[in-house]
Formats: sequence, structure tokens, C-alpha cells
Amino acid sequence: MESKSYSIIKTIPFLACLSDEELSGLEQIFQKKHFSKNEIILLEEDTHNYMYIVYSGMVKVVQTSVEGKEQILAIRKKGSFFGEMSFLDGKTAPATVIAMEDSDVWIVTKEDFEKHLLKNTKVLKEIVPMLCLRLREAWLMLKVSRFAGAEQRVRAILNLIGSQYGVKDMRGTIISLKLTHEDIAGYASVSRETVTRLISRFLKGEEIEILDNRYILLKPAFFKKIPIM
Repeated sequence: MESKSYSIIKTIPFLACLSDEELSGLEQIFQKKHFSKNEIILLEEDTHNYMYIVYSGMVKVVQTSVEGKEQILAIRKKGSFFGEMSFLDGKTAPATVIAMEDSDVWIVTKEDFEKHLLKNTKVLKEIVPMLCLRLREAWLMLKVSRFAGAEQRVRAILNLIGSQYGVKDMRGTIISLKLTHEDIAGYASVSRETVTRLISRFLKGEEIEILDNRYILLKPAFFKKIPIM
């Protein structure tokens, strides 16, 4: 793999423990595929057969209700991965993975994962803390869903995304994702119109700022009104 690939893989906890020699031996198991914006990467019925690693771009993990309403469960950007839990228990994940922008994704089959990774003791040692992290993410999303008010949910979601993908500077925390109002609505389980109204209020109250690159800056005033998780 080229050096850029190594740098991405080294950010993944259960692969970062491998030596360069061991990583080079895994090159054949990674299938790199390109997906256009809004293209489906994995359907729910395929989630127990594949794991993916985001090489470039950004994807979302969603559930769709019988009414067709989309609920975002997670957003994954460059260096993130999804599907490893289904590999371990053999069950499908109740979600579909969709490209939020043009994205390149490495796909690993369950067979290759078991053959080349699960037999490695160093990888096995890293799997437990990885599963704990996923469990904490699920708990946080459950807490967000229990907030009765739309404003509480939107604030909690922005805070959660900021904690996962935020970059802190003197002004506050910059969410390094290009999120639309529809994306935030799907995450917080509210309407897009509600998100637009609340974002406008946060802007007027100087709690947030939309930067030139469309990133959201969460200012100190925003954090003073975060609901207790």
C-alpha cells in the first residue's frame, strides 16, 4: 500500500497495532471502490458480509422507517470504519450505509477479516476497547433520542458531533464536517425546517458561526446551553 494508505490505516485502532510488514501483507484483502454522492454503499442485508474503511469522502449510517423517514445513526469520515460488529456476531446491522459526498471506500469481506485479522492476537486485544467505544456511542444516541424538545436534541447532536469530529481553537470548537440542515435533522430526528429555524436562532445569538468552508463553529456561548446528557 502507498504511504497515504498506511497513514489512514494507522488511525484505525485494531489495525494500528500491526507492523508495516503485517499491513503490507493485507493489501490483497482491501477492495477499493468509488461511490458517488447519495449512492448506497451497503444495504442492511449485506452488513454482516462486509466491513468498510472510508479512504476519502464522508458516509452516513442510516435507518429508514416504514414511512420512508431517514434516521442518521452515525456519520463516518476519512479513516473511519463500520461493520466490524456484524462480523463478530454474524448478525446484520439494522442500517444502510450511504455516501454523503463522492467517496472512496475500502471494503473487506467477512471471510478475509476472519482469515487475516481475527487470527492475529494483537488485533484481538484491540477489539474489546473498540466494542466499548461503539457501546458508548450507542448510549449517547439513546440519550439524545430521549430529549423531548427539538432544541435540546439539536444542541445535543451538535455537541456530540463536535466531540467526535471537532477541532478546538481560540474561538471554540470547529465541526470539521460539511453538514446540511437535512443531515442535522436526520441525526436529531426533527424536521429540516426546525433545524433551519434553530440554526438561525443560534447564529443570531452568536452561539455558532458558519465558516467559509461550511464548517460549523461552536462558540463558548453554545456550550453554556448544552442539555445534560
